[in-house]
Amino acid sequence: MDKPDAILPPPPQAPLKRAPDGACDAHVHLVANREEFPLWDGRAENPAPGPDLDGWLEMFRTQLNTLGFSRGVIVHSILYGTDNSVTVEAVRRMGPGFKGVGLLADGTSDRQMDDFVKWNMAAVRLNYVHGGVLSWEGAKTMAPALAERGLHIQMLCHADQHMAEIADDARALKTDVVFDHIGWPKDALTPDSAGFQALCRLLADGKAWVKLSALYRLCPAPYTQADPLVAALIAANPERCLWGSDWPHLMLADAQMPQAADLLNAFDRVVPDEQTRQRILVDNPARLFGFDTA
Repeated sequence: MDKPDAILPPPPQAPLKRAPDGACDAHVHLVANREEFPLWDGRAENPAPGPDLDGWLEMFRTQLNTLGFSRGVIVHSILYGTDNSVTVEAVRRMGPGFKGVGLLADGTSDRQMDDFVKWNMAAVRLNYVHGGVLSWEGAKTMAPALAERGLHIQMLCHADQHMAEIADDARALKTDVVFDHIGWPKDALTPDSAGFQALCRLLADGKAWVKLSALYRLCPAPYTQADPLVAALIAANPERCLWGSDWPHLMLADAQMPQAADLLNAFDRVVPDEQTRQRILVDNPARLFGFDTA
């Protein structure tokens, strides 16, 4: 059966305030035309037709420059299954200041983790919502070996539904764990749920990180409904927060295609001061991903 095509993201607009020097967009995806890199048979959609990888990288650089970012983290898209090639190549072509997050399966060998290090990958991604090749049990088993290599776990879950099941294990992990998309609360946009409060406690205790990303998947622009959640995460521990655009906004489902500048403006609306803004956009990702701060 033919898969639907994704749509191209809009040309970037300037935000109300540019990101500071050294800022990192900590969550983007890179794709290519379907002839360049093999797509996974189980994918939900195809990349938007047209650009090859160089074309997508040109659009990405334009967005970075427009918003004021000079660093980034490229997260492997499930459109390509467990073949990390497109992400590895995108990281290579972007050069210094860019890292990758890829997929590894349960029972991954030391050699495969060593390859991740060689490829400038920073983490392995686990999808607790939809499942995949890496289970939570597999990730916990892998965690000490990841830590030895300076790698961490990036995790997609519904904090309000899943945190009660995973918070204690996350607290005890031998490596860092980063939660995507403000914990992606599913049932209610409130910071008062027990699961979201458990995420806040993990942050407060320095046992987890969170990406302030993908607000458009939770509520419509200008994303004010998500302000209390973002504010609660920053209040819990601003030193454990990152920001990401989630560009180019794949697998939209019922969400509306966002303008990345609006997502940065929404972050700025909530961030309490310039020092905290600098910490979240520049200092925190530099520390977690090992970017040179000189």
